[in-house]
Amino acid sequence: MIFCYQIKQRQKKKKKTERRREKMEDSYCPDCKRLTEIVFDHSAGDTICSECGLILEAHSVDETSEWRTFSNESSDHDPNRVGGPLNPLLADGGLSTTISKTNGGSNELLSCSLGKWQSRGANPDRNRIQAFKSIVAMADRLGLVTTIKDRANEIYKKVEDQKPLKGRNQDAILAACLYIACRQENKARTVKEICSVVNGATKKEIGRAKEFIVKHLEVEMGHSMEMGTIHAADYLRRFCSNLGMANQAVKAAHEAVKKSEELDIRRSPISIAAAVIYIIIQLSDDKKPLKDISVVTQVAEGTIKNSYKDLSPHLSQIIPSWFANEEDIKNLHA
Repeated sequence: MIFCYQIKQRQKKKKKTERRREKMEDSYCPDCKRLTEIVFDHSAGDTICSECGLILEAHSVDETSEWRTFSNESSDHDPNRVGGPLNPLLADGGLSTTISKTNGGSNELLSCSLGKWQSRGANPDRNRIQAFKSIVAMADRLGLVTTIKDRANEIYKKVEDQKPLKGRNQDAILAACLYIACRQENKARTVKEICSVVNGATKKEIGRAKEFIVKHLEVEMGHSMEMGTIHAADYLRRFCSNLGMANQAVKAAHEAVKKSEELDIRRSPISIAAAVIYIIIQLSDDKKPLKDISVVTQVAEGTIKNSYKDLSPHLSQIIPSWFANEEDIKNLHA
C-alpha cells in the first residue's frame, strides 16, 4: 500500500511539472504588442501566444533528457539512442554499428549469429580502437586531460599509418605516444611515471620507443619534431601537492626553482625539483623525511643529496628572503 501511494505521489508531481512547462512565463507578442502568456506545444515544438495564437517560435529542440534513470535499473538497460562522437582518427569516423548480445528472447539466436559474423569480418580499425582504449586508460590513471589523450591518439595514428610497428612492443609504443603528447602539451610526466601505469614495458623500452617514434615522424614531416622544453617547475606543483606542503612552502619552492634555472647546475629538471623541495621542507616547520620526498618524486635519495650539494653554495640566492633569513640558511648548511 505504501509503495502504491508513493507511485501515485510521483505521478501527481510529474503532471504538475508538465503543466508548469506547458504554461511558461509572459513573453512579448509582436501582434498583441504587449506581454502575453505563451504556451509550449511539445509535440510540434512550437511556442504559441495564448491571446492571438501567433507562433512565436517554431520547431524548437528540447535539449532535456527524454528519460529518467533509477538506481535499481539494470546496467544493461541503456536508454541512449546515439553512440559516441565522430572520431576523425578512425576509417569510418567511429560511427559503425556493433551488434550486441541479447539477454534471452526470441531473437537471441539471430543476434548471436550476426554478432559472430561481424566479429569475423575485417575491421581495419580494430587494433587502433584497442590502442586508443589503452592510451585513455593510462591517461586516466595519471589524471591527464582530454587534450593530451587526443594528441597521443593522433601520434599513434601517424606512426601506425607508416606500418613500422610489426614486431615491436605495443605497450612501449603506446606509453611513448603518451609521453610525447605530455611533452607537447607542456604537461610533462617523467618516464618513470608513465612506466608505473604500463604493463609489459620497462623504462628502457619506453625510451627506445620514444626515439623510434620521433625519428619516424621527423622523416614524415621533413623537419625536427617539437617536443617542448622540460623545466623543473613543470613537476614542482604536482610533487608539492602529493607531499601535502603548505601554500607558503609551495610558493617559496616555485620561486627557488625559477631562480635556480639561471644557475649552471648540471642536473636533470626532476632532480633539481626534488632537491629544492627537500631544501624548502628543511626550512619549514612541517618537516618530512627524505624517503617520502624520494618516493613522491621517484628520484633516488642519493641523487637528491648530490643535487642539494650542487645547490648549497647558491642557497642565499635562490631561497626567497621572505621565507627564510640568512641565519636559517647557515644553520641548514651546518
